[in-house]
Amino acid sequence: MVDPLAEVVSLLQPGAPFSKFVSGADKWRVRRAENGRPFYCAVLLGRSRLAIDGREPVILEKGDFVLVPAAFDFTMTSIEPPKGKHETPRIVLPDGEIRNGVHDGPPDVRMMVGYCTFASPDASLLVSLLPQFVHVHGEQRLTTLVELLKDESRERRPAREVILSRLMEVLLIEALRSTAGLEASPGLLRGLADERLAVAIRRMHERPTEPWTVAQLAKEAALSRSTFFERFSRAVGVAPMEYLLGWRMAKAKDLLRRKKEVTVSEVAEQVGYSSASTFSVAFTRHVGLPPTHYAREQQ
Repeated sequence: MVDPLAEVVSLLQPGAPFSKFVSGADKWRVRRAENGRPFYCAVLLGRSRLAIDGREPVILEKGDFVLVPAAFDFTMTSIEPPKGKHETPRIVLPDGEIRNGVHDGPPDVRMMVGYCTFASPDASLLVSLLPQFVHVHGEQRLTTLVELLKDESRERRPAREVILSRLMEVLLIEALRSTAGLEASPGLLRGLADERLAVAIRRMHERPTEPWTVAQLAKEAALSRSTFFERFSRAVGVAPMEYLLGWRMAKAKDLLRRKKEVTVSEVAEQVGYSSASTFSVAFTRHVGLPPTHYAREQQ
């Protein structure tokens, strides 16, 4: 059986180029302005407060794991933040750990934080299918995976990049499937948590060549057309045909990138288009380049 979540994460081509240990004592504040980089954090000791612009602040405790697939502006502080809005001083300890707040003595909180990369040119499309914010409580498996990432990134052993990429894939999948199903923000996971919608989503991934319609997908989900359309759009965040188009285009771009000898007709057939011309029109409208030009640029 095709696993939609595994397919999406695999196409993202995740890597883990940067991670570090961060600690804090007394009152402290760190503010970051990001450009959509994926950010993760595992709390190893104590508690901290995380505030992401546009969301309510959350308290992070030992054993918690946070993943933000596309991070922008956020602030981390001690449980009782210092006055004002300015960052507090920090130093780099002899072992490389970043210390915030009071520099001497034991820390109140210690975390492992890092950024990952998504090598796929379709990263923005694929990330839009994932929850905007993942907060998992007390999953030791996630902390173990983060520690493995940290250890591997510090060493220069053979096949290091392959190991980092696979660990990052496992970490993402483990974090995403640990989210609270129907309580997750709109996206693929919330759709998969709905048993009826999950059937339709799996059918789209298993048989992208099928000439699907909303009525046919609704039948697969054992729902009326109108109920299916409304329920899918609310859970996944996009309409069924929009999701299907995005997935087909992501698959098409992956084929054009990876297979040098593939023809436009072959790609069209593998992603559900009856002719190369119909596919070319759809691809050009969606991507902004004809498929032949896109393949040439990527190769």
